[in-house]
Amino acid sequence: MSNITRAMIMAAGFGTRMRPLTNTIPKPLVKVQGRALIDHVMDRLVAAGVKTIVVNIHYMGDQIKAHVEKRKDVEIIISDETDTILDSGGGIFKALPHFKGEPFFHANADTVWVEGASHALERLKAAWKPSEMDALMLLASTVTTVCYDGRGDFMMDADGRLSRVPEGRISPFVWMSMEILHPRLFDGVTPGKFSINPLWDKAIAKGRLFGQRLDGVWMHIDRPEAVKQSEGYLAYA
Repeated sequence: MSNITRAMIMAAGFGTRMRPLTNTIPKPLVKVQGRALIDHVMDRLVAAGVKTIVVNIHYMGDQIKAHVEKRKDVEIIISDETDTILDSGGGIFKALPHFKGEPFFHANADTVWVEGASHALERLKAAWKPSEMDALMLLASTVTTVCYDGRGDFMMDADGRLSRVPEGRISPFVWMSMEILHPRLFDGVTPGKFSINPLWDKAIAKGRLFGQRLDGVWMHIDRPEAVKQSEGYLAYA
C-alpha cells in the first residue's frame, strides 16, 4: 500500500450555487451536522494517514485560513490566491513544490460520504500504482448518491481505466471530488489560471487515468437544499 502523507484541498471558489449561505461565509465553512464541510474532508484525510494539507484560498480566504489553522492534528499550509484565483489546474500547479515530487490526495472542500464495508481512502491507496497511473479518482455510483441528478462524468472499463462519456450516453459514475494525483500530470505546464480537465484528457489519451468505485454513499452538497437533504440522510446512516 502506498504511503501518501500529503494532500491538497481546493477551497478558493465562490460557492455561487450555495447562496444565500455563502453571502457571509465561504462554502467550505458551511456546516453539515454541525461540522464545516472542509472539516469533513480533513477528517477523512487525517484518518488515512495524511500529515500535511495544502489549502488554497481566495473568496473570504481569511475566514478559511483562521478556521483550518485551529487544527492541531495535521500540518496546514495555505496557498494564497487572494490576488488572482487560479482555477483547479492552476491552483494545484502553484502548490506543487509542497508535495516534493510525491503523489498526493487532491480534493474539493465539499465532498462528504458515508463509508461502506471498507475505508474509501485506504482502498484508494491500496489501488494506487504510480508506474501505471497519473491519477486515480474515487467515483460514486450515480444511482446511490444523495442530491445528485447529473449524467455522470466518466466511463470505466474492467481494468479501472477511465474515458469521457460519449455524446448521448449516460455514465454510471460521477467523480466525487477526491483523487490521488502524481505531479508528473503537470509536466510541461506553465503557471497561470487553467482547469485540470485538459490534463485529465491527456492522461486518458495515455491510458493513465483510473478510477475506483466508492462502496459507500456520496452526498453532492452544491446548494442550500442539499445541506438539509444530506443532514436528513446522515441522521439515519
